[in-house]
Amino acid sequence: MRQRGRGFALILTAALLALVLMGMANVVFGSTSLTPDEILSALGLGTGRAEPMVARIILEIRLPRSLLAMLTGAGLAMVGALLQTTTRNDLADPFLFGLSSGASAGAVAVMTRLGDRLGDWALPVAAFVGGVVSALAVILLFLQQKSRGAARLVLSGLAVSFLFGALTNFLVFSGDQRAASSILFWSLGGLGLARWDNIGFALAGLCLLGALAALRWRSLDALLAGEQSAVSMGINVTVLRIEVFLCCAFATALFVALTGVIGFIGLMVPHLARPLAGVRHRCLLPLVAVLGALLMSAGDLLSRCLLAPQELPIGIITAGVGAVFVLALLIRKD
Repeated sequence: MRQRGRGFALILTAALLALVLMGMANVVFGSTSLTPDEILSALGLGTGRAEPMVARIILEIRLPRSLLAMLTGAGLAMVGALLQTTTRNDLADPFLFGLSSGASAGAVAVMTRLGDRLGDWALPVAAFVGGVVSALAVILLFLQQKSRGAARLVLSGLAVSFLFGALTNFLVFSGDQRAASSILFWSLGGLGLARWDNIGFALAGLCLLGALAALRWRSLDALLAGEQSAVSMGINVTVLRIEVFLCCAFATALFVALTGVIGFIGLMVPHLARPLAGVRHRCLLPLVAVLGALLMSAGDLLSRCLLAPQELPIGIITAGVGAVFVLALLIRKD
């Protein structure tokens, strides 16, 4: 046990070090090349004084963007791990339960009906409200059923997802067609909305997940042994599922409100972390968070550099990597 604990500590330390280096790379590299001296000067650590444009690129664009990538990647990965445990479904992720569809409907409603008349906050607030509404719809549908197993929760999420997907398509085709390019870019995900005044959305989502993990990790561990075993330990499995789902839904809505739909992070990362940390959530969730932040940061760096100076939506990168990962997962299980 002691050797396993030391091995996990080394793995987590290495992942944290890689995350720090990736964060530095996100600040250094991009469509505009910057020297180390310019970066240090902009941060107040150099000998000279940075030019105003360089300081703005670093302090107002790249730093908040890098931080948003880390927070969102960590949060979506934790959501995926929590949902995979509570549904006992290895393919569960934040967007299997209609959360992204509701957020998309809210965002598209603003883009096609209101434009920018309500200011910069209209889009993230509408996306957040849409995500919350879809989550509440899933829970209400789940509670109306006599059988409240994990499969019923998944089916409820799929039904709500298709419903909000149809609503989104209706809004797109019946609304302002000039917003089509904005809708496409948002639906593919991106970190362009990152600012210091809205980064608190993602931080609040991650803190919510951290509080849930700290309070309920023992119950989640018990659920790994099966529903009957968890019930014999005095755990109300239905209440636990609703608690986890609601926390995951609110957190996902907070993330999606800023980044749009970025898929596969929550699906991939838990599978990558389990061989390294095991299945117990006290060790699994911290490593999942770090690996998720690392993967999202790497995706953001690629999205800005592959077609520079044009920015590639990060959702394209995560979808491509995720598709290959799922294929490898299915082949390995066969």
